[in-house]
Amino acid sequence: MTQATFGVRPLPGASFGGLVEFPAGADTEAAIAAVEAAPEAFLEAFYAAHGLLVMSGMHAVTAQPELLVRLSRVFGPEVEDYTETTTARNNIHPDVPEILVVSNVPPATPRVPAKPEPELTADGRLPVQFPHRRGWHTDQSYRRPPPDISLFYAETPVPKGQGQTLYADGIGAYAALPDAMKARIAGLDAIHVSPGRGRSEQAALAGGPAPALDPRDTPQRQPIVRIHPVTGEPALYLCEAGQLDWFEGPVHGMEKGPHGDGAKLVYELMSHYTDPRFVHVQDWSAGDLIVYDNRCTIHSATWFDADAHSRRMWRTTVRGNPGAIYAGEARSWLAAS
Repeated sequence: MTQATFGVRPLPGASFGGLVEFPAGADTEAAIAAVEAAPEAFLEAFYAAHGLLVMSGMHAVTAQPELLVRLSRVFGPEVEDYTETTTARNNIHPDVPEILVVSNVPPATPRVPAKPEPELTADGRLPVQFPHRRGWHTDQSYRRPPPDISLFYAETPVPKGQGQTLYADGIGAYAALPDAMKARIAGLDAIHVSPGRGRSEQAALAGGPAPALDPRDTPQRQPIVRIHPVTGEPALYLCEAGQLDWFEGPVHGMEKGPHGDGAKLVYELMSHYTDPRFVHVQDWSAGDLIVYDNRCTIHSATWFDADAHSRRMWRTTVRGNPGAIYAGEARSWLAAS
């Protein structure tokens, strides 16, 4: 195993994020060992980059998936075991229960985002900004306390130009808001709900009553402005159509429903949050690994040709430091267990 150190430089072409670099010839296990040897420096770089780091060439994770869990523990001791949640077993790695499999390859449940309409922006670029780009969310915001950090690994990506993942900077987006908007949203909560529970914007627009939910899926209020528990920086913390409750919300205390004042505020904020100046587009290569902070970033998947290409991505989730506002709370998703 080659000895390794690491450095972090700004992510090329992005306004936030960092690219982790190791000496030439360093293998995956050596790279992880280097991070484990200097965790404070690695975490300092992570938070300085507003919670987004890209690591390339981590190919050995494919054959040794436990390495992904090992790296995850740098960010906290509690790496989620997906068999202890309501996650379908076919979407969990067969040998490592801490790994969620996001794929169109059986036995996983296929996940293929729709193409945006139109497919490109007026100047011929990949759409990133809401509402042209849909699907923006942060992991498990429908839980209290929500998770801290996720690691996302490209085992089998699709060809370049498809299947990208978009990341947006909640710290930078909040800082760029006008003072009047900052004052307007101070203290406001959005109401988050698990996707696929019949509470989305589309479901509300279709009419009909809101469906009953399992106690573990109870919608949860989350602050629209979230103070990062490590850095103290304020960040936008918000999702859009599929992960907010558009029957009881989307914003607590404001006019309900997809035509209400709460909906208008969500549209305004999400359009700002996903402005291209705050977005990084990850065009995946095999062995790429991204670490992202759910407390201050959001992300969205893009379309790929699932009839022609197979895609397998792995995710771990680390929790344990959501911030003082969640202190002492029972875990909402274990309410019925």
